[in-house]
This record gives sequence, structure tokens and C-alpha cells, in this order.
Amino acid sequence: MSNLYKGTIDVLKPSVKVADTKVKLNCGIDMPIIGFGTYTIRGPRVINNAIDAALAAGYRSFDTATSYGNEEDIGAALKELLPKYNLKREDIFVTSKLAPKDQGSDLVYDAVVRSLNHLGFSYLDLYLIHWPGVHGVDISSKENKKLRKESWKGLEDLFKAGKLKAIGVSNYTARHLQEVLAHATVRPAVNQVEYHVYYRHPEDLYKISSESEILLQAYSSLGGNGIKDVLADATVKKVADELSVQPAQVLLRWSLQTGFGIIPKSVNPERINSNIDLDFVLSVEQMKALNSIQHRQKFSWNPDTVV
Repeated sequence: MSNLYKGTIDVLKPSVKVADTKVKLNCGIDMPIIGFGTYTIRGPRVINNAIDAALAAGYRSFDTATSYGNEEDIGAALKELLPKYNLKREDIFVTSKLAPKDQGSDLVYDAVVRSLNHLGFSYLDLYLIHWPGVHGVDISSKENKKLRKESWKGLEDLFKAGKLKAIGVSNYTARHLQEVLAHATVRPAVNQVEYHVYYRHPEDLYKISSESEILLQAYSSLGGNGIKDVLADATVKKVADELSVQPAQVLLRWSLQTGFGIIPKSVNPERINSNIDLDFVLSVEQMKALNSIQHRQKFSWNPDTVV
């Protein structure tokens, strides 16, 4: 498998803790290579406790989305907790995403303003089109292509106005990326996709991402929600035993060493800590063993069929 965004590999230096490592996006801003995922994490107290533990552990990047229904609670938690850690808004990196129901030129601006108001921010560091399809539109309809083109133009306008410091996509295949690059005046900075040792992408996605300096960011690095298959894999456990680390740490480090950014999530303080404690290196032999795992299993939605 090819190395992906070369810049990601270059910043993994033994002298710098992974928690402090940043990658420069193609729009010129720096993004922490590891972020804290918040999918399915809901409720003011649960969110507050999780973000408190994440800030204490060293996370400075937080990933949410309109469809997660937790932007307001995340905004409230950050407003309360940043002073506790002597941090300001500019010290953290926050990502949110455009819901499929908000695709199209008539809806994008209001959707972004709504996310900003929920979070209590004047800008977002990164904003992604969450899905190439549109809610209520058949996946085989060309209307999907038209509306996501309109969405991208709306995000470019908000980027140029300074409301969004970087813009990108999520769940885009190489075909979807080729399409947006053909009309974009601002390249996507990030494509957030499912990625783990049980699920890889076609080579053309890696190729176009590398050529356009689009950072690939992995979700479901540890398997699907509540599905422990990857964590229980015999090869993963063997490598973890060799290094005296947890299987989850092996999986996260593997993603980093293949060129992906990562956004692990947990509400357990111990796991929140261990998920960012990745200052070890998988050897060439260990990487080869993990790359040789043959089992294939996808845990999340499949964007391949969206026109």
C-alpha cells in the first residue's frame, strides 16, 4: 500500500510527542494529527466529563458534526473548561460537518451559522461535507452531484470570508474527489473516511489524495460502534503484547504510520489517555504483519453507490 499524504509521515518524529504533533494542511494551517472524536457522545454531563479528560490528556482537536446533536454541549464544555487548562479558543482545533439534509446553495450558509452559534464560535477550524449524498434524494440521482457542487461553492465563500479556516469532505471516493477538484477554487484539505486494518481503500483514493495534498483522516480506527472484532484480532493482539501496549494503541499507531490522521473516541478517562499515548514505533516487521491481515469487514456506510 502506498504512503498517503507524505506530510503526515514526515511529522512523526521521535523527538515530538504524538499529542503535540501537527500536520500542515494544503490551505496552510496546522492541524493536530490526533483529534478527539465525539460521535454518539451526548448529554451535557457526559460531554463535559469526556472533554475534561481529553484536555487533561493533551487533546487539542475536537471533531463533531451537525448530525451528532452535540455541538451545543461541546461548545458549553469548551467555554467552561478551556480556562481550567490555561487555553484560549485559538489554542484548539474544532471540526464540524454539513449534514446531508443541508446540501445545496440555499442551505449551506445557514447550516454553518447554526453550527457556529451552537458552539459559540466566530469561526471553525475545519468544516466538512459529511456525505456525498443528499437527504431525500435517491442515491442514483444526478441531483446529488449538482447539490454537492453547490455546497462546495458555499463552503469556498465561507472559507474566503474567514468563517471556515479549512474546508474538506467526508466519505468521498476517488470519483467524488475528482469531481470536486475539477471545479474547486479551493482544494479540499481533508477527506475523513472509514479506515482500519480490516478495511482499506482502492489505490486511486490514495493517489489522488497524495497528488492534491488532501489529508486522509480515519474514523472507526478501532472497529464499528460496539463491534470489537478488530481489537480482538490475533495479529493485533500479538503486536500489542510485543510492545506492552493495548490493541487499540496498535491500531491507532498503525493508522498514523500509514499516513492517516486519527480521531479516536471514548468516554472512559483511562482509554482517552491511552488513545493519545502513541509515542512508540511499529517496526517494519510489525507493520508488515498488520498490513498482511486478510480479513475484510466494513463497519460503516458505503458511499460507492452515490452518484
